[in-house]
Amino acid sequence: MLGACVSRWGLTGLPLRLLNSKTCCPTTQLYESQANYSPNKCKDVEYKPIRSVLVANRGEIAIRVFRACSELGIRSVAIYSEQDKMQVHRQKADESYLVGKGLAPVAAYLSIPEIIRVAKENRVDAIHPGYGFLSERADFAQACVDSGIRFIGPSPRVVHQMGDKVAARQAAIEANVPIVPGTSGPVTTTEEAVNFCREYGLPVIFKAAYGGGGRGMRVVRKMEEVEELFRRATSEALAAFGNGAMFIEKFVERPRHIEVQILGDRAGNVVHLYERDCSVQRRHQKVVEIAPAPNLDPAVRERMTTDAVRLCHHVGYENAGTVEFLVDEAGRHYFIEVNARLQVEHTVTEEVTGIDLVQHQVKIAEGLTLPELGLDQSKIKIQGSAIQCRMTTEDPAKNFQPDTGRIEVFRSGEGMGIRLDSASAFAGAIISPYYDSLLVKIIAHAGNLPASAAKMVRALREFRVRGVKTNIPFLLNVLENQKFLTGTLDTYFIDEHPELFQFVPSQNRAQKLLNYVGDVLVNGPLTPLGTDLKPADVEPQVPPVDSAQKLGGFREIITEQGPEAFAKAVRNHKGLLLMDTTFRDAHQSLLATRVRTHDLLKISPYVAQNFSSLYSLENWGGATFDVAMRFLHECPWERLEEMRRVMPNIPFQMLLRGANAVGYTSYPDNVVYKFCELAVQIGMDIFRVFDSLNYLPNMMLGIDAVGKAGGVVEAAISYSGDISDPSRTKYTLPYYLDLADELVKAGTHVLCIKDMAGLLKPRAATMLIDGIRQRHPDVPIHVHTHDTSGAGVASMLAAAHAGADVVDVAVDSMSGMTSQPSMGAVVASLQGSELDTGLSLESVSDYSAYWEQARTLYSPFECCVTMKSGNADVYLNEIPGGQYTNLQFQAYSLGLGNQFEAIKKAYREANLLLFSLFDLTL
Repeated sequence: MLGACVSRWGLTGLPLRLLNSKTCCPTTQLYESQANYSPNKCKDVEYKPIRSVLVANRGEIAIRVFRACSELGIRSVAIYSEQDKMQVHRQKADESYLVGKGLAPVAAYLSIPEIIRVAKENRVDAIHPGYGFLSERADFAQACVDSGIRFIGPSPRVVHQMGDKVAARQAAIEANVPIVPGTSGPVTTTEEAVNFCREYGLPVIFKAAYGGGGRGMRVVRKMEEVEELFRRATSEALAAFGNGAMFIEKFVERPRHIEVQILGDRAGNVVHLYERDCSVQRRHQKVVEIAPAPNLDPAVRERMTTDAVRLCHHVGYENAGTVEFLVDEAGRHYFIEVNARLQVEHTVTEEVTGIDLVQHQVKIAEGLTLPELGLDQSKIKIQGSAIQCRMTTEDPAKNFQPDTGRIEVFRSGEGMGIRLDSASAFAGAIISPYYDSLLVKIIAHAGNLPASAAKMVRALREFRVRGVKTNIPFLLNVLENQKFLTGTLDTYFIDEHPELFQFVPSQNRAQKLLNYVGDVLVNGPLTPLGTDLKPADVEPQVPPVDSAQKLGGFREIITEQGPEAFAKAVRNHKGLLLMDTTFRDAHQSLLATRVRTHDLLKISPYVAQNFSSLYSLENWGGATFDVAMRFLHECPWERLEEMRRVMPNIPFQMLLRGANAVGYTSYPDNVVYKFCELAVQIGMDIFRVFDSLNYLPNMMLGIDAVGKAGGVVEAAISYSGDISDPSRTKYTLPYYLDLADELVKAGTHVLCIKDMAGLLKPRAATMLIDGIRQRHPDVPIHVHTHDTSGAGVASMLAAAHAGADVVDVAVDSMSGMTSQPSMGAVVASLQGSELDTGLSLESVSDYSAYWEQARTLYSPFECCVTMKSGNADVYLNEIPGGQYTNLQFQAYSLGLGNQFEAIKKAYREANLLLFSLFDLTL
């Protein structure tokens, strides 16, 4: 047995004596001063090995002690409340037992009789209190001793003395340790508080006399606040510690909060393990701890550590503890209190000294002394710098409101120099509202403060915690702050740096995608689908692009010479110009506007290079904003910005609904003006301004807003009816010509005919364009239509021959039916003529091939499943192209596909009942 003792504890060379047949003990040589060893001051201390330890705590600190016990070959015992039955600390111990059945969550861990019962029933040798709960309760320490169970901590007498701030203060005075002026005893009335403040002056600080951790603490700077703040502090202390008595001290301005780690044995030996800087605090709660304290004057360190050791000698302190000080700007230190327990931040001391504090706590409780443990003050050195961050489930964007729920994803940041002490940090863990919000302690150790901060930042950025909010953004802001990195810290650091609370929201893209996929798989699509088709498994192939080719185009005129010069260049152009609607109206009409930015951007470089002579490319407005944000979860502004980046040469065009901008209601004028200003800044060039009823006052707002923003104004006349039919007397040629006169007078740069339903027959196109051209020979004319009837190409060719400068087309595989006429058909029809578009039919074919493949990705929204061809009945019902597609889509999704003809007839009847109002797809 004696040999086993020597082997287990490495006590070779120490004098030993046998106490009894079962216990061996080193003959420990004890002395009052470690610097002056004398054999005449020796006494014997009994050594009794500990075979089992119960931890009267939960979570991270319980696991920390269990691990130390496992390394020492000691049986570990856990306790848990009913609310903690799924907590990991149960699994990390050799045994675990329920305590406090039927009690409140916190009360379970405060039930001294229950804990003692479990310990005695399971033959526990010692109890470790951890921190919090009963760790500083002298009655708990005494109950352990009375039950024949060793308390791994100071003696009950010392726990009581240090837990009473007044008694601790008196002990400091007796040990000649500097203190801050304060009350000689606990204060319980507002009258006493007011009298102290009047005698010593402000500021002062109220502190709970029988507790710590920042609770029951208030700083008072104005006499009129004394009574109110005293009542609040008293109430808080009473709720937290069961005693509302206050201790009042003169408040030290701009102090550093420095604490000295102490280890003492039962023989009276005491050493310090240097200090920690805990100045980074929020509402008196420590946030980040550093060891050793950066930029601390060595002379101050020497005085402070010496005083801490002297105080502990004076009170007969044993086991681990912390002596806390305030250090003012002049380097004067003042005793605050002694925490007679292990601290949350003990980890940083362990890292820089290499000393396992928990194991040494156990060994000291067994009866080993500091010399036997090799703890000589002269040999304890500091290696590098360590930082501890407390990751909590608190939302810093909501004033650190605790968050609860299930952790859906947990990935930790690890690697060299990183230590993690945790309990509930795993996927599937339930964060309850009953206990402390600490999730994991991250400790970084490196050669100096900036290096350890860099490791910590790297580790924090590697963490992925989903399901609950954490304070990681706040911790990163602290660690990357230059004042923090230089180590010039005091307790005002957080209060004086409001930028620490400025956070960039987490993108959380992967989790959002997983949530979306899971929701769709379980609940079906978020949007009712008109078809049962699945997206094709294809990767659309982009034709080759010559990146070295210089890009030209009409946009250069807009940016360098302005809208007027652009309009003049368009009017002077010899051939027919085209606007490509593939990027907006075409897929709005055929695919419910569901095409994503990703697929638009892939083909954009090819378009920029091979279609540089386009009048414009329509890519914004209409249903773009609504669908992008509501269904695609994309930002239309980012889409515009990205497309402008890859297509710098082609003018972009959008729809602007007059006073409605891109919304479905009228907006205040300043909103419309600001919208146009921002759109031009980001990359929009041409604004097609229209009103669904051709109401000029509404259009005037849009025209003025675009003009002031520097954009090209393209005022649009909404076309309905049939001017080639003399029997149609409502919307006649004179009606449209008069509108054109008003819009030209308003200052439009380009005049547009917006044939939203595809009602403009070839003969009507000739009449209308010829009439406008005769009145306004210098104004560019742009014609927009839909090919619902199948006559769209013929109408556009007729408009071109009548004097139109620009017509709308869509690439072949995205044309026809409710979309725009075929680009390839128009290009081929005019090749070799005076109106030649200048576009290559081969390029159009390659462009079309891409969209033929890309279109299959959106099969669930494909109109062609229900719409097999164009239909000339549009001349009767006058349903706009996009509206026609959506109406049919909705009819089929509601099971009314076989009644679509009846729906169209009802639409026509309503139209006639309302005297043929303009019908527009918004």
